[in-house]
Amino acid sequence: MAREFDVIVVGELNVDLIFNQIQGFPEVGKEILSNDMTLTLGSSSAICASNLSSLGLKVAFVGKLGNDVFGQFIIDELNSAGVDTSMIIIDDKYKTGATVALSYDEERAMITHQGAMSYMGLDDIDPKQLRRAEHLHFSSYFFQPGFKNSLHRLFEMAKNEGITTSLDVQWDPSETWELNLEQVLPFVDVFIPNEVELKKLTGFSSIDQAIESVGIKCNYVVVKCGSRGSVMYYDDKLVPQKPFLNKNVVDTIGAGDSFNAGFISRFIKGASPEDCQEFGNLIGAISTTEAGGTGAFNNLDEIMKIAKDRFNYYGSIE
Repeated sequence: MAREFDVIVVGELNVDLIFNQIQGFPEVGKEILSNDMTLTLGSSSAICASNLSSLGLKVAFVGKLGNDVFGQFIIDELNSAGVDTSMIIIDDKYKTGATVALSYDEERAMITHQGAMSYMGLDDIDPKQLRRAEHLHFSSYFFQPGFKNSLHRLFEMAKNEGITTSLDVQWDPSETWELNLEQVLPFVDVFIPNEVELKKLTGFSSIDQAIESVGIKCNYVVVKCGSRGSVMYYDDKLVPQKPFLNKNVVDTIGAGDSFNAGFISRFIKGASPEDCQEFGNLIGAISTTEAGGTGAFNNLDEIMKIAKDRFNYYGSIE
């Protein structure tokens, strides 16, 4: 059966106010300066959706916004990237989420007001919505308490509709890391945490042990390791993938979400796992060439030019 969308993304929505070139670190009672500031589309889920669309996929989003300026900004940004926003819920009772991000080279510190995203849950999703896509991606579990103890049901719903799935849990602000992976991962095809998150989720200090503990529960475990590239586990083997290094990083905000977009874009087209992983590394690196998670992803021609000029990549970008 032909489906309307390649990917449907379910997740959080917020704007990012990003400060770069910061003189020091904030202290209570003191003020510091930033030489650069950007207001951009935020949220891991939205960045991934936008960049998937820029890579040529048909993408739809399911999420919740407030009826305010930030909410309209997000709708406009997603629409301009070609993402279908018809399934986004606008709720007058809540404010749209916002994140202030302080960017320091490859590291960042962030503070988020969750707003409407806190009130998105399983009851807001109709199985008929999932049926419209080939693939479901979900991100930022810990920022969406409405899915607590029910995330497995969303993925089970997706599998019942015959679509593939991917999950990136992201950081837990409470640092309790309460997610029942035994319950969720059997319904997940591609699990895409970063190295620190996977260690926190599993309780292992060794990345090899952490991967081994979850590797038998889903088809692919893909671990993002920043400037060291990535490592993937499938079919009882570990596959390291070297990074594409950017010597002039603007910021790393959204790099992991861009990796997700790169991997998923190849995965749903039936590419080999290794090709998906390499392309994820590339798209993650391209993200660091501009501010915010979406600044480097205007169209396929420009993405291909960056890939060639900055990273000596001459493969197909589609």
